[in-house]
Amino acid sequence: MKKHLSGLAAAVLVASSLAGHSASAAQSDPAAATVEGFDNSLIAAMKGGKALGPSGRARQLTPAVERAFDLPTMTSFAVGPAWSGFSPAQKSQVIAAFTRLSVASWAHNFDSYSGEQFVIDPKVQTRGSDKVVSAKLVHGGGAPVNLVYRMRQAGGSWKVIDVFYNNVSQLTTRRSDLASTVSSGGAAGVTAKLNQMAENLLK
Repeated sequence: MKKHLSGLAAAVLVASSLAGHSASAAQSDPAAATVEGFDNSLIAAMKGGKALGPSGRARQLTPAVERAFDLPTMTSFAVGPAWSGFSPAQKSQVIAAFTRLSVASWAHNFDSYSGEQFVIDPKVQTRGSDKVVSAKLVHGGGAPVNLVYRMRQAGGSWKVIDVFYNNVSQLTTRRSDLASTVSSGGAAGVTAKLNQMAENLLK
């Protein structure tokens, strides 16, 4: 695992079934179960490490990312008000590129395994129509990394719509990253930028 997480890779770290504490959280709350399920896939990809390579890890993680995250909602927020002016075809292209970048970020940052564990706090909070799942990344004797996942129901299941890493919203950060491209390049420019960012991570 790389020491420095970036973008949405930092954004969606999840909890591990490796701890009984985590398993009980998943059993008692469906939002925590979503987080735990993604973690299982992440650990498997990390164990593939260099043998899989970044592209191989990305292929392995794609279904897990699509299950765990509400990617259309995340994409629309990252684009901002201009989203309403995109055609259905343009929206589909931007969502696909945003998804590719999200997957590439995980594959790039979580490239090896050395005993990491992800532990979910069983006390899942309800805030209006959303739920908040807190987790810790425990690794190598260092200080745990705290992450907070904002969850919302989509298609009958709980999905991640944002992650706060060191109290910073990763989705808000992505929106800031895209702001100038949205203004100058529209849907085509945003699609191109997201795809290029993903390509850079998969090299």
